[in-house]
Amino acid sequence: MSTTETPSMTARRVADSQSEMTEIILPNDANVLGNLLGGRLMHFIDIVGAMAAYRHSRAHVVTAAMDHIDFLQPVHVGDLLTLKSSVNRAFSTSMEVGVKAWVENTQTGVMLHVASAYLVFVAIDQNGRRVNVPALAPATADEQRRYADALLRRRHRESEAARRKKAALDTAKA
Repeated sequence: MSTTETPSMTARRVADSQSEMTEIILPNDANVLGNLLGGRLMHFIDIVGAMAAYRHSRAHVVTAAMDHIDFLQPVHVGDLLTLKSSVNRAFSTSMEVGVKAWVENTQTGVMLHVASAYLVFVAIDQNGRRVNVPALAPATADEQRRYADALLRRRHRESEAARRKKAALDTAKA
């Protein structure tokens, strides 16, 4: 797949693309016990992650992977769900985005961390071709840690993809 340049390739700060959204959890978001469906939470995570990737790349983006998610606490009908996303690292045409979700009990105001996830988005043009994305300029110690950790996760994703490919070939030969 060929790649093209986006309008401005100047390195961008993490803060320039951070995104946040809040949703009130309604009955159609929940299971029969009144808890937010895991798939609906994943949908919200994908949306807020894409917002950060769009802002960083200034291009269309598609979700390439959600390689890790932890569900830590239930979210109930009537709760407020706040999701925050940041680009952890930009590669040639892809970006790793971290998302954290918190639930706020509207009666008590108590906020709890309910989920975290890492997603990979690929920037594309209107014809579906990959486009290069600007570099990321991490400024704080936390941003630099997330930047370094993103490379480790990428290497793990690549080695896991190679392992799965080899296993599929071995299975096909058997």
